[in-house]
Amino acid sequence: MFRSGADPGHENSAVSGPVLIPWRFVWPYGGRRVFLSGSFTRWSEHIPMSPMEGCPTVFQVIYSLTPGYHQFKFFVDGEWRHDEHQQFVTGNYGVVNTIFLARELDVIPAIYSPEAPSRSNMDVDGDLFLRLESIPRISEADIEISRHRISVFLSSHTAYELLPESGKVIALDVNLPVKQAFHILYEQGIPVAPLWDFCKAQFVGVLSALDFILILRELGNHGSNLTEEELETHTISAWKEGKSHLNRQSDGSGRSYPRHLIHAGPYDSLKDVAVRILQNKVATVPIIHSFSQDGSFPQLLHLASLAGILKCICRHFRHSSSSLPILQQPICSLPMGSWVPKIGEANGQPFAMLRPNASLSAALSLLVQADVSSIPIVDDNDSLLDIYCRSDITALAKDRAYAQIHLDEMSIHQALQLGQDVSSYGFFSGQRCQMCLRSDSLHKVMERLANPGVRRLVIVEAGSKRVEGVVSLSDVFGFLLGQLE
Repeated sequence: MFRSGADPGHENSAVSGPVLIPWRFVWPYGGRRVFLSGSFTRWSEHIPMSPMEGCPTVFQVIYSLTPGYHQFKFFVDGEWRHDEHQQFVTGNYGVVNTIFLARELDVIPAIYSPEAPSRSNMDVDGDLFLRLESIPRISEADIEISRHRISVFLSSHTAYELLPESGKVIALDVNLPVKQAFHILYEQGIPVAPLWDFCKAQFVGVLSALDFILILRELGNHGSNLTEEELETHTISAWKEGKSHLNRQSDGSGRSYPRHLIHAGPYDSLKDVAVRILQNKVATVPIIHSFSQDGSFPQLLHLASLAGILKCICRHFRHSSSSLPILQQPICSLPMGSWVPKIGEANGQPFAMLRPNASLSAALSLLVQADVSSIPIVDDNDSLLDIYCRSDITALAKDRAYAQIHLDEMSIHQALQLGQDVSSYGFFSGQRCQMCLRSDSLHKVMERLANPGVRRLVIVEAGSKRVEGVVSLSDVFGFLLGQLE
């Protein structure tokens, strides 16, 4: 299909044409008009690149190359640019990106060899050109080497390095009415806030979007609608006590399991912070410091997350990525993420997805019962339309929507519109729907997850956007730290 000539087994024949290797070039940094040019066009032709469907800032084009060494650049809005995250050299045409393709039989090992330079934004399309079973598996030794180097880095750096130069951290008083807390989270655009007990003069817990999901479900199970009066009379502390009682009932033993605040100090290692987040299945860990040995007069410095720690890892290894052999491996070859089970696959775990006309009640129940933080919203072909996350529940505070709805009557489509500025469904705005391909390298996935506000990437099939899985921050750190269940 991609070569001229006869039988590929006779490539030395005089009538056989040149071997051509389809290669996907990607410019992920936006622009209005983007072109590709390089040594393979004698620098005389500008190949137009098209924005990826659903990702208007990512431009791509597939071009067939002969084996060998090539140079290329991007022409973005009338300006020559190169990708600093790819291999580059200074040549006759200024700073240019470079690529080396081995002959066809060696293409796959050349792409994914741990020693190969980073190609995080330029991969062969997994569905068209890669035989996934042909991808060489990385050795256990290389995995352990990478894990050890990351562990050493995280153990030698502290949470203090996560603190921004300036910023604010919002804490809520435990005696605050739930209604007020609900509106504060929505207005401030935050999914979680530490809780302060004035009587104890301590931080005693965290209020999260999951709490509001549980409140809505609990009231719905009793056939009552959520009113402003009910939210006004229930304080955060009363809800937390009631939640503890419900947990004891569901346990069946009646025993109390007090959950202490999961926190860290500024001088705890980044590894300790990451492990606490993973083991306790929380999104953030408050960084609290006290000058007193008894912990009195605590100061809330920051809310640490896996994204912040991942950003430190990416920054530290940016210019020495070859020291981590796992970075160039495609995510589909690594034991991480949640994947849609293949037809006939034995012991395949169910993968949570919903249609846009499903009820909000169904979405909230699935978030709790499946113990997931997000659910891809798909069409009848399982192609990605949007994603519903736990934090989206705070959108119900807009115009006091919570007092006017029934969870089983509002669709996910309607619920998502509450938090979006556009009226057309399926419009990808901001960082709501971040996607990747199964052939994307771990390095590329890590760079994307390190961006603020991105907690997961939906793995989609190229072109159709059919959902194939989800990879989250927790998945990546579980693999990097060997904390897999």
